[in-house]
Amino acid sequence: MNKIIILIHCKDRPNIIASVTNFIAEKGGNIVYIDQHVDRQQDIFFMRLESEFTSKTFSTDSFKDDFKGTLAEAFGMRWRIYSSEYRPKMALFVSKYDHCLYDLLGRYNSGELNLDIPFIVSNHEDLKPIAERFAIPYYHIPVTKDNKAAAEDEQLRLLEAHHIDFIVLARYMQIVSSKLIDKYPNKIINIHHSFLPAFVGAKPYHSAFNRGVKIIGATSHYVTEVLDAGPIIEQDVTGVTHAHTIQDLIAKGRDLEKIVLANAVKLHADRKVMVYNNKTVIFS
Repeated sequence: MNKIIILIHCKDRPNIIASVTNFIAEKGGNIVYIDQHVDRQQDIFFMRLESEFTSKTFSTDSFKDDFKGTLAEAFGMRWRIYSSEYRPKMALFVSKYDHCLYDLLGRYNSGELNLDIPFIVSNHEDLKPIAERFAIPYYHIPVTKDNKAAAEDEQLRLLEAHHIDFIVLARYMQIVSSKLIDKYPNKIINIHHSFLPAFVGAKPYHSAFNRGVKIIGATSHYVTEVLDAGPIIEQDVTGVTHAHTIQDLIAKGRDLEKIVLANAVKLHADRKVMVYNNKTVIFS
């Protein structure tokens, strides 16, 4: 059984869905999932489709070539086709906070995440014992103001050597430069400790506490050169009251961060996110 995922966006026009589904039928495929959305303001059509092929002679590469020549060019599509058998490779970047790392590794170890983690990289050595516990290679690459460019060059060598598909900043407390962003556009996922846009700075929960907020939140988004302004993948909030202390807010916030980041990682790894004009279309 061969299963593929097709992601499409193009200018909206009649007959797109019929043309794609007929093409798959002609290739002997059985559609097991299909969803579509039209952005009326931009007049853009989006679609995600999963199809199974039982023929032993089926080739994903041949299917891609035929799809490109038959449909993609005719409709002016931006498209991607993935084999469901391929597990994307995710690199984890961390610093000293361990809650998101523990959560992702626990989900990974239990088989919840359809991906592989070739390594973890950090600008500190604090979390190395966690990586060793899960038998994942851990690379310590210190980052300072003076060596940042050289450190990112070393990170890039690791990423390329391991054929990494996307990066997750699991509370990595460094600003990623355009050197990595350009190499991995819409493939670097960050978790932000607030419901963006919101309190910025080193102590957001203290600021939120002092302001007397009634909700706190977390946001996971793709990294762009504009700090914390990339396409949003997942967000969530929880209520707080005057009775909660700063430590309560931090604990509740970290729980949100873990869940929101894990959901964003799953959506990306399962090919359910499409980015257009700094916004995302998230398929169920």
